[in-house]
Amino acid sequence: MEAKYNISVVVPLYNEAESLPELYDWIVRVMQAHGFTYEIIFVNDGSTDASWQVIEGLAKKDVCVHGIKFRRNYGKSPALFCGFRAAQGSVVITMDADLQDSPDEIPELYRMITEDGYDLVSGYKQKRYDPLSKTIPTKLFNATARRVSGIKNLHDFNCGLKAYRIDVVKNIEVYGEMHRYIPYLAKNAGFAKIGEKVVHHQARKFGKTKFGGLNRFVNGYLDLLSLWFMDSFGLKPMHVFGFLGSIMFFLGFVAVVVVGAIKLVALSNGTPAPLVTSSPYFYIALTTMILGTQLFMAGFLGELISRNAEGRNDYKIEKEV
Repeated sequence: MEAKYNISVVVPLYNEAESLPELYDWIVRVMQAHGFTYEIIFVNDGSTDASWQVIEGLAKKDVCVHGIKFRRNYGKSPALFCGFRAAQGSVVITMDADLQDSPDEIPELYRMITEDGYDLVSGYKQKRYDPLSKTIPTKLFNATARRVSGIKNLHDFNCGLKAYRIDVVKNIEVYGEMHRYIPYLAKNAGFAKIGEKVVHHQARKFGKTKFGGLNRFVNGYLDLLSLWFMDSFGLKPMHVFGFLGSIMFFLGFVAVVVVGAIKLVALSNGTPAPLVTSSPYFYIALTTMILGTQLFMAGFLGELISRNAEGRNDYKIEKEV
Protein backbone atom coordinates (compact mmCIF):
# COMPACT_ATOMS: atom_id res chain seq x y z
CA MET A 1 0.00 0.00 0.00
CA GLU A 2 1.07 3.61 -0.55
CA ALA A 3 2.05 5.24 2.74
CA LYS A 4 0.66 8.61 3.77
CA TYR A 5 3.23 9.28 6.52
CA ASN A 6 6.80 8.38 7.36
CA ILE A 7 5.76 6.91 10.71
CA SER A 8 2.62 5.66 12.41
CA VAL A 9 2.96 5.35 16.18
CA VAL A 10 0.44 2.85 17.59
CA VAL A 11 -0.12 3.06 21.35
CA PRO A 12 -2.45 0.48 22.98
CA LEU A 13 -3.52 1.59 26.45
CA TYR A 14 -5.67 0.77 29.42
CA ASN A 15 -6.17 3.32 32.22
CA GLU A 16 -3.16 5.50 31.39
CA ALA A 17 -4.76 8.98 31.59
CA GLU A 18 -1.89 10.38 33.66
CA SER A 19 0.81 9.25 31.21
CA LEU A 20 -0.79 10.26 27.92
CA PRO A 21 -0.09 14.04 27.85
CA GLU A 22 3.59 13.53 28.67
CA LEU A 23 3.92 10.67 26.17
CA TYR A 24 2.26 12.76 23.45
CA ASP A 25 4.57 15.74 24.07
CA TRP A 26 7.61 13.47 24.00
CA ILE A 27 6.63 11.79 20.72
CA VAL A 28 5.89 15.15 19.06
CA ARG A 29 9.28 16.57 20.15
CA VAL A 30 11.10 13.62 18.59
CA MET A 31 9.10 13.75 15.36
CA GLN A 32 9.54 17.47 14.87
CA ALA A 33 13.25 17.35 15.71
CA HIS A 34 13.83 14.80 12.90
CA GLY A 35 11.36 16.22 10.39
CA PHE A 36 9.17 13.12 10.18
CA THR A 37 5.61 13.17 8.89
CA TYR A 38 3.63 11.12 11.34
CA GLU A 39 0.40 10.06 12.98
CA ILE A 40 -0.20 8.87 16.55
CA ILE A 41 -2.92 6.26 16.99
CA PHE A 42 -4.07 5.78 20.57
CA VAL A 43 -6.14 2.60 21.02
CA ASN A 44 -8.18 2.85 24.21
CA ASP A 45 -8.79 -0.72 25.36
CA GLY A 46 -11.91 -0.12 27.47
CA SER A 47 -10.29 2.19 30.02
CA THR A 48 -12.38 3.10 33.06
CA ASP A 49 -10.47 6.28 33.85
CA ALA A 50 -10.30 9.54 31.85
CA SER A 51 -8.01 8.14 29.13
CA TRP A 52 -10.54 8.67 26.33
CA GLN A 53 -11.24 12.26 27.37
CA VAL A 54 -7.49 12.94 27.24
CA ILE A 55 -7.25 11.38 23.76
CA GLU A 56 -10.19 13.46 22.53
CA GLY A 57 -8.53 16.60 23.86
CA LEU A 58 -5.25 15.79 22.10
CA ALA A 59 -7.07 15.01 18.83
CA LYS A 60 -8.86 18.37 18.91
CA LYS A 61 -5.63 20.32 19.12
CA ASP A 62 -3.52 18.13 16.81
CA VAL A 63 -4.72 16.58 13.52
CA CYS A 64 -1.89 14.04 13.78
CA VAL A 65 -3.59 12.35 16.73
CA HIS A 66 -6.18 9.65 16.10
CA GLY A 67 -8.06 7.56 18.63
CA ILE A 68 -9.83 4.21 18.65
CA LYS A 69 -12.08 3.41 21.56
CA PHE A 70 -13.23 -0.09 22.48
CA ARG A 71 -16.55 -0.53 24.21
CA ARG A 72 -14.91 -2.87 26.70
CA ASN A 73 -11.52 -4.30 27.58
CA TYR A 74 -10.55 -6.82 24.89
CA GLY A 75 -6.80 -7.03 25.46
CA LYS A 76 -3.56 -5.83 23.94
CA SER A 77 -3.66 -8.04 20.82
CA PRO A 78 -7.05 -6.74 19.59
CA ALA A 79 -5.85 -3.19 20.29
CA LEU A 80 -2.74 -3.73 18.17
CA PHE A 81 -4.78 -5.39 15.41
CA CYS A 82 -7.08 -2.37 15.12
CA GLY A 83 -4.13 0.03 15.32
CA PHE A 84 -2.32 -1.87 12.55
CA ARG A 85 -5.44 -1.82 10.40
CA ALA A 86 -5.71 1.97 10.73
CA ALA A 87 -1.98 2.74 10.30
CA GLN A 88 -0.91 4.61 7.14
CA GLY A 89 2.79 5.17 7.79
CA SER A 90 5.57 3.45 5.83
CA VAL A 91 7.03 2.42 9.20
CA VAL A 92 4.82 1.46 12.13
CA ILE A 93 6.15 1.91 15.66
CA THR A 94 4.40 0.32 18.65
CA MET A 95 5.00 1.35 22.23
CA ASP A 96 3.30 1.06 25.58
CA ALA A 97 1.62 4.11 27.11
CA ASP A 98 3.20 3.85 30.57
CA LEU A 99 6.33 5.92 29.69
CA GLN A 100 8.59 2.88 30.16
CA ASP A 101 9.30 2.89 26.41
CA SER A 102 11.34 5.87 25.20
CA PRO A 103 10.23 7.72 22.02
CA ASP A 104 13.88 8.77 21.64
CA GLU A 105 14.47 5.29 20.19
CA ILE A 106 12.14 5.98 17.23
CA PRO A 107 14.66 7.58 14.80
CA GLU A 108 17.09 4.67 15.01
CA LEU A 109 14.30 2.10 14.72
CA TYR A 110 13.05 3.95 11.63
CA ARG A 111 16.56 3.95 10.15
CA MET A 112 16.97 0.21 10.70
CA ILE A 113 13.75 -0.44 8.76
CA THR A 114 14.29 2.04 5.92
CA GLU A 115 18.08 1.82 5.46
CA ASP A 116 19.16 -1.55 6.86
CA GLY A 117 16.22 -3.30 5.24
CA TYR A 118 14.72 -5.04 8.25
CA ASP A 119 11.10 -6.15 8.10
CA LEU A 120 10.75 -5.94 11.88
CA VAL A 121 12.97 -4.63 14.65
CA SER A 122 12.20 -5.61 18.23
CA GLY A 123 13.38 -3.69 21.27
CA TYR A 124 15.53 -5.43 23.87
CA LYS A 125 15.27 -4.06 27.40
CA GLN A 126 18.67 -5.30 28.50
CA LYS A 127 18.52 -3.39 31.78
CA ARG A 128 15.03 -3.64 33.28
CA TYR A 129 13.36 -1.85 36.17
CA ASP A 130 11.03 -4.73 37.00
CA PRO A 131 10.91 -6.96 40.10
CA LEU A 132 12.59 -10.39 40.03
CA SER A 133 9.15 -12.01 40.10
CA LYS A 134 8.69 -10.64 36.58
CA THR A 135 12.21 -10.70 35.12
CA ILE A 136 13.08 -14.35 35.91
CA PRO A 137 9.91 -15.85 34.35
CA THR A 138 10.40 -13.48 31.40
CA LYS A 139 13.90 -14.87 30.75
CA LEU A 140 12.60 -18.46 30.83
CA PHE A 141 9.71 -17.53 28.58
CA ASN A 142 11.96 -15.82 26.02
CA ALA A 143 14.39 -18.75 25.98
CA THR A 144 11.50 -21.11 25.16
CA ALA A 145 10.14 -18.75 22.51
CA ARG A 146 13.55 -18.52 20.81
CA ARG A 147 13.85 -22.29 20.63
CA VAL A 148 10.32 -22.96 19.37
CA SER A 149 10.19 -20.08 16.85
CA GLY A 150 13.70 -20.51 15.52
CA ILE A 151 14.34 -16.75 15.84
CA LYS A 152 17.62 -17.07 17.69
CA ASN A 153 18.65 -13.40 17.74
CA LEU A 154 15.75 -12.04 19.82
CA HIS A 155 16.11 -11.73 23.59
CA ASP A 156 12.79 -10.02 24.37
CA PHE A 157 9.81 -11.19 22.31
CA ASN A 158 7.31 -9.29 24.47
CA CYS A 159 8.92 -5.84 24.36
CA GLY A 160 6.21 -3.32 23.48
CA LEU A 161 8.65 -1.11 21.55
CA LYS A 162 8.91 -2.48 18.01
CA ALA A 163 9.18 -1.17 14.45
CA TYR A 164 7.65 -2.73 11.34
CA ARG A 165 7.50 -2.19 7.64
CA ILE A 166 3.90 -1.37 6.75
CA ASP A 167 3.66 -4.60 4.69
CA VAL A 168 4.27 -6.66 7.82
CA VAL A 169 1.41 -5.27 9.90
CA LYS A 170 -0.99 -5.53 6.95
CA ASN A 171 -0.19 -9.23 6.44
CA ILE A 172 -0.37 -10.64 9.97
CA GLU A 173 -3.37 -11.23 12.18
CA VAL A 174 -2.80 -10.50 15.87
CA TYR A 175 -5.53 -12.15 17.92
CA GLY A 176 -6.12 -13.61 21.38
CA GLU A 177 -2.90 -12.86 23.25
CA MET A 178 -0.57 -13.34 20.28
CA HIS A 179 1.04 -9.90 20.69
CA ARG A 180 3.86 -11.72 22.51
CA TYR A 181 4.68 -13.59 19.32
CA ILE A 182 4.44 -10.96 16.62
CA PRO A 183 8.00 -11.74 15.40
CA TYR A 184 6.95 -15.40 15.04
CA LEU A 185 3.77 -14.39 13.21
CA ALA A 186 5.82 -12.19 10.88
CA LYS A 187 8.28 -15.00 10.19
CA ASN A 188 5.42 -17.39 9.37
CA ALA A 189 4.02 -14.80 6.94
CA GLY A 190 7.31 -14.70 5.04
CA PHE A 191 9.01 -11.67 6.64
CA ALA A 192 12.27 -13.27 7.68
CA LYS A 193 14.58 -10.27 8.20
CA ILE A 194 14.00 -9.67 11.90
CA GLY A 195 16.41 -7.60 13.97
CA GLU A 196 16.86 -6.37 17.51
CA LYS A 197 17.90 -3.13 19.13
CA VAL A 198 18.87 -2.57 22.75
CA VAL A 199 16.49 0.08 24.09
CA HIS A 200 16.30 2.13 27.25
CA HIS A 201 13.80 0.89 29.82
CA GLN A 202 12.47 3.37 32.35
CA ALA A 203 10.81 2.83 35.68
CA ARG A 204 7.03 3.22 35.63
CA LYS A 205 6.09 6.79 36.53
CA PHE A 206 2.35 6.45 37.17
CA GLY A 207 0.16 3.65 38.46
CA LYS A 208 1.08 -0.02 38.23
CA THR A 209 1.50 -2.61 35.48
CA LYS A 210 -1.70 -3.87 33.84
CA PHE A 211 -0.16 -7.07 32.52
CA GLY A 212 1.20 -8.86 35.58
CA GLY A 213 0.33 -12.14 37.27
CA LEU A 214 0.98 -15.85 36.80
CA ASN A 215 -1.80 -16.00 34.20
CA ARG A 216 0.38 -14.07 31.79
CA PHE A 217 3.05 -16.78 31.69
CA VAL A 218 0.68 -19.76 31.66
CA ASN A 219 -1.30 -18.26 28.78
CA GLY A 220 1.93 -17.30 27.06
CA TYR A 221 3.14 -20.89 26.85
CA LEU A 222 -0.27 -22.14 25.70
CA ASP A 223 -0.32 -19.50 22.94
CA LEU A 224 3.21 -20.48 21.90
CA LEU A 225 2.16 -24.13 21.67
CA SER A 226 -0.89 -23.19 19.58
CA LEU A 227 1.21 -21.06 17.24
CA TRP A 228 3.83 -23.79 16.82
CA PHE A 229 1.17 -26.38 16.02
CA MET A 230 -0.64 -24.13 13.54
CA ASP A 231 2.65 -23.30 11.84
CA SER A 232 3.75 -26.94 11.67
CA PHE A 233 0.48 -28.77 11.10
CA GLY A 234 -2.29 -26.18 10.64
CA LEU A 235 -2.75 -27.00 6.95
CA LYS A 236 -1.92 -30.71 7.31
CA PRO A 237 -3.39 -32.01 10.59
CA MET A 238 -3.52 -35.57 9.21
CA HIS A 239 0.28 -35.61 9.21
CA VAL A 240 0.44 -35.47 13.00
CA PHE A 241 -2.84 -37.03 14.17
CA GLY A 242 -2.89 -39.68 11.46
CA PHE A 243 0.73 -40.64 12.08
CA LEU A 244 0.33 -40.90 15.86
CA GLY A 245 -2.98 -42.75 15.47
CA SER A 246 -1.48 -45.23 13.03
CA ILE A 247 1.48 -45.91 15.32
CA MET A 248 -0.75 -46.46 18.36
CA PHE A 249 -3.17 -48.70 16.44
CA PHE A 250 -0.29 -50.77 15.03
CA LEU A 251 1.31 -51.27 18.45
CA GLY A 252 -2.04 -52.21 19.97
CA PHE A 253 -2.77 -54.63 17.14
CA VAL A 254 0.64 -56.31 17.52
CA ALA A 255 0.08 -56.62 21.27
CA VAL A 256 -3.32 -58.28 20.71
CA VAL A 257 -1.75 -60.71 18.23
CA VAL A 258 0.97 -61.59 20.73
CA VAL A 259 -1.57 -62.22 23.51
CA GLY A 260 -3.64 -64.38 21.15
CA ALA A 261 -0.56 -66.26 19.91
CA ILE A 262 0.46 -67.12 23.48
CA LYS A 263 -3.03 -68.55 24.04
CA LEU A 264 -2.90 -70.63 20.84
CA VAL A 265 0.58 -72.00 21.61
CA ALA A 266 -0.59 -73.08 25.06
CA LEU A 267 -3.67 -74.81 23.58
CA SER A 268 -1.63 -76.60 20.88
CA ASN A 269 0.76 -77.92 23.54
CA GLY A 270 -2.12 -79.14 25.62
CA THR A 271 -1.13 -76.98 28.58
CA PRO A 272 -3.75 -75.02 30.51
CA ALA A 273 -3.85 -71.34 29.54
CA PRO A 274 -5.72 -68.44 31.14
CA LEU A 275 -8.45 -66.65 29.28
CA VAL A 276 -7.23 -63.90 26.94
CA THR A 277 -9.55 -61.45 28.69
CA SER A 278 -7.95 -62.20 32.04
CA SER A 279 -4.65 -60.68 30.90
CA PRO A 280 -4.16 -56.96 31.64
CA TYR A 281 -2.09 -56.68 28.45
CA PHE A 282 -5.20 -57.47 26.40
CA TYR A 283 -7.00 -54.41 27.78
CA ILE A 284 -3.94 -52.19 27.40
CA ALA A 285 -3.66 -53.30 23.76
CA LEU A 286 -7.37 -52.78 23.15
CA THR A 287 -7.24 -49.29 24.68
CA THR A 288 -4.23 -48.43 22.52
CA MET A 289 -6.08 -49.50 19.38
CA ILE A 290 -9.14 -47.43 20.33
CA LEU A 291 -7.01 -44.34 21.03
CA GLY A 292 -5.16 -44.85 17.77
CA THR A 293 -8.44 -44.99 15.87
CA GLN A 294 -9.67 -41.83 17.58
CA LEU A 295 -6.46 -39.95 16.78
CA PHE A 296 -6.67 -41.04 13.16
CA MET A 297 -10.27 -39.86 12.95
CA ALA A 298 -9.30 -36.52 14.58
CA GLY A 299 -6.68 -36.05 11.87
CA PHE A 300 -9.16 -36.99 9.15
CA LEU A 301 -11.78 -34.53 10.45
CA GLY A 302 -9.11 -31.84 10.86
CA GLU A 303 -8.07 -32.40 7.25
CA LEU A 304 -11.66 -32.00 6.06
CA ILE A 305 -12.06 -28.78 8.06
CA SER A 306 -8.77 -27.29 6.85
CA ARG A 307 -9.59 -28.10 3.22
CA ASN A 308 -12.90 -26.28 3.51
CA ALA A 309 -11.69 -23.33 5.62
CA GLU A 310 -11.93 -19.86 4.06
CA GLY A 311 -8.26 -19.09 4.63
CA ARG A 312 -6.88 -22.46 3.46
CA ASN A 313 -5.12 -20.77 0.52
CA ASP A 314 -4.31 -17.47 2.21
CA TYR A 315 -0.74 -17.23 0.95
CA LYS A 316 1.21 -13.96 1.21
CA ILE A 317 2.09 -12.68 -2.29
CA GLU A 318 4.63 -9.86 -2.36
CA LYS A 319 4.51 -9.10 -6.11
CA GLU A 320 2.71 -10.14 -9.29
CA VAL A 321 3.67 -9.39 -12.89
